[in-house]
Amino acid sequence: MPILLFLIDTSASMNQRTDLGTSYLDIAKGAVELFLKLRARDPASRGDRYMLVTYDEPPYCIKAGWKENHATFMSELKNLQASGLTTLGQALRSSFDLLNLNRLISGIDNYGQGRNPFFLEPSILITITDGNKLTSTAGVQEELHLPLNSPLPGSELTKEPFRWDQRLFALVLRLPGLASTEPEQVGSVPTDESAITQMCEVTGGRSYCVRTQRMLNQCLESLVQKIQSGVVINFEKTGPDPLPVGEDGLTDSARPSNSFAAQPWHSCHKLIYVRPNSKTGVPVGHWPIPESFWPDQNLPSLPPRTSHPVVRFSCVDCEPMVIDKLPFDKYELEPSPLTQYILERKSPHTCWQVFVTSSGKYNELGYPFGYLKASTTLTCVNLFVMPYNYPVLLPLLDDLFKVHKLKANLKWRQAFDSYLKTLPPYYLLPLKKALRMMGAPNLISDNLDCGLSYSVISYLKKLSQQTKLESERILASVGKKPPQEIGIRVKNHSGVGMSLTHSKNFRKLLKEIIGESAPRLTELNTKEFAGFQLGLLNKDLKPQTYRNAYDIPRRGLLDQLTRMRSNLLKTHKFIVGQDEDSLHSVPVAQMGNYQEYLKTLASPLREIDPDQPKRLHTFGNPFKQDKKGMMIDEADEFVAGPQNKVKRPGEASSPLSSKRRRNVTVIPEVHEEKMENGQLAPDGFLSKPAPPELMNIAGDGIPRNQLDSLSDDFASLRKAGLIHKPGTNAILGGSKSGRVSVEDRKVSGTSTLGTVANALQITPAMAQGINADIKHQLMKEVRKFGRKYERIFTLLEEVQGPLAVKKQFVEFTIKEAARFKRRVLIQYLEKVLEKIDSHHHLNNVNHINSRSSC
Repeated sequence: MPILLFLIDTSASMNQRTDLGTSYLDIAKGAVELFLKLRARDPASRGDRYMLVTYDEPPYCIKAGWKENHATFMSELKNLQASGLTTLGQALRSSFDLLNLNRLISGIDNYGQGRNPFFLEPSILITITDGNKLTSTAGVQEELHLPLNSPLPGSELTKEPFRWDQRLFALVLRLPGLASTEPEQVGSVPTDESAITQMCEVTGGRSYCVRTQRMLNQCLESLVQKIQSGVVINFEKTGPDPLPVGEDGLTDSARPSNSFAAQPWHSCHKLIYVRPNSKTGVPVGHWPIPESFWPDQNLPSLPPRTSHPVVRFSCVDCEPMVIDKLPFDKYELEPSPLTQYILERKSPHTCWQVFVTSSGKYNELGYPFGYLKASTTLTCVNLFVMPYNYPVLLPLLDDLFKVHKLKANLKWRQAFDSYLKTLPPYYLLPLKKALRMMGAPNLISDNLDCGLSYSVISYLKKLSQQTKLESERILASVGKKPPQEIGIRVKNHSGVGMSLTHSKNFRKLLKEIIGESAPRLTELNTKEFAGFQLGLLNKDLKPQTYRNAYDIPRRGLLDQLTRMRSNLLKTHKFIVGQDEDSLHSVPVAQMGNYQEYLKTLASPLREIDPDQPKRLHTFGNPFKQDKKGMMIDEADEFVAGPQNKVKRPGEASSPLSSKRRRNVTVIPEVHEEKMENGQLAPDGFLSKPAPPELMNIAGDGIPRNQLDSLSDDFASLRKAGLIHKPGTNAILGGSKSGRVSVEDRKVSGTSTLGTVANALQITPAMAQGINADIKHQLMKEVRKFGRKYERIFTLLEEVQGPLAVKKQFVEFTIKEAARFKRRVLIQYLEKVLEKIDSHHHLNNVNHINSRSSC
């Protein structure tokens, strides 16, 4: 998780203007916003943490720290103002202390136990300044000095204020105040010559001299590419230079080598990339880089370490060593003169061993802990970190597996014990884990000693506890404003203790306030505000300065009581001096807060039709509907059986029914716009018109006693308690008038037989239109809440056509009910379908018998 800390120069010199009229501080704010947009292109930016620090006095300089979110960061950035001194050194120290706040608690630095590159918090510190002289309360400073004293406990364990995974980059604004007539130079952005450049190079970063807006954008794109997970290491050459290599890749001893002249690749201060694991997303490693001292039980305290370890490499060509199953760590080096020199030698099968001075007990240079080697494709140089003194360990392990078959003899044991004596104590635990991974027997004792004295361990624990307290104090002060100056205190040297009430000016002012004397117009400057007229003081209107209720005259009691009630209950609409238009001046950030406005509105009236689903407020879209249509899940009701009892008014509901009511399934609301637009149904039910002979209302081949029986089936469903409103048992064959709308038709109270006898013959086109209207109404009725099914069965009675058509309508209604989980309705519709099938089968039998008799 990269940490991006922005240090913004908020000194008064940042108010200077460019040729475009914008101040340096505005350009710095815009640069930060543009950087965030460029960084957002990378999917890895989701885990970024942003911090904001200014040039204010600590701890008020921290505007956004570890606990503040991105919204707080952006708000504090927009509210920055330029005032004060250019205290760059103090601001840098506060920034590094903020980054190091939790390192001692988490143990990421691992003091005295080796440096683990895979224990890191990659941090990029970007400062934007104008590059002017450094100023402080003591005067102007020519050089950049960081304060040595730090409030953070444990800061004395590291010589520098930064760590090896923290890099500093500076954007020094040098934009001119007047437009330049010279053509803009195209190319790389040069470094700046200010005092911060050297500080950037020490941390592994660099500075940019920004002279135009195009160069600023180019620098921001470069900084986005600099966000890499890694640590900075000092690589220094030890020993003589290697022999030159010929064009064939072999060493040429005849060519002289200049070993005494300093070369750029002899000392490099560069980054090694620590790639995160593809599965876990965090770096994984096995071996540390050794400390520059030998841990001893007699050490009273730990010696302070440098931020960047000094790794020395020997230019003697060696064979890269590795054995099966032995873990090792591989880190790619950042491009540098050293990597360029190694790649130019074109020797991918040889390596250079690396050392840390004073890491061993009996050797000043120490033993090798890895090697530098070019990749096979000669595209990069890698640092391989192996076990300490690996040239001795690897042959021993190879013999253990291949010769001794994991059964070590006495001679092998003695050689292995001699190796362990050259090993720093903090290497024992990772070596034991590596042997376990390889499947080797337990060769190291379980009682491991870290090599630190008890006093050192106790001191580190004490520092961790102190760091927690200091961390809470610093984080609590984040976002607080510095105390404002109250004013200048002026001593009274008059020596006269006269009371204020005896002053002539005070008594004159008091008379003017209570209205006893009006100010003279000659004392007012009317030319200062041209176009305005002065209102004369009305002596009849006096300010209400009553302190005693008995001082109010009798004629003003009611008016005074009204004003008192208004002040007490706050019923006045506007504040004094505030007009109605000013109430509509809402900040842009609150313009879309429609929910808060709804809370102030009165409760709406109930809906006219409570059965219809409620529509939520559609702010900005009047056609938007609620996508969470609440449909009652009738699964429990279906299991328990239909409720045949009709609830009477005033009857208490049972607990069981209330539980069923709470069992609700959220089903997306299905809109039937296609049917309203005249398109075909989904199942193609009305896609083919019925034959003309089936559109006769009575039907030639359907006995009327069967129609009466089917009508009785619909009537029996009403008696079963499903339909609560009174209805009829008649099957309406057609409308007495010429209209065919289902909504306008009334259910006739006559018998089915009489209705069929008096029915009108309807054309097939008219019958198809009537059925289409019935189907549309069925779809709406099935979607309604509750268990009022009277309308559904009434519509099924009005279907035009023979039993085959009615059967298709019943099947269609069952499908619609299944979409909305109307299981009780499905149960009764299936009963109707069984009746229709039995009538249809009886009709076929009668027809066959009639033909056979003929």
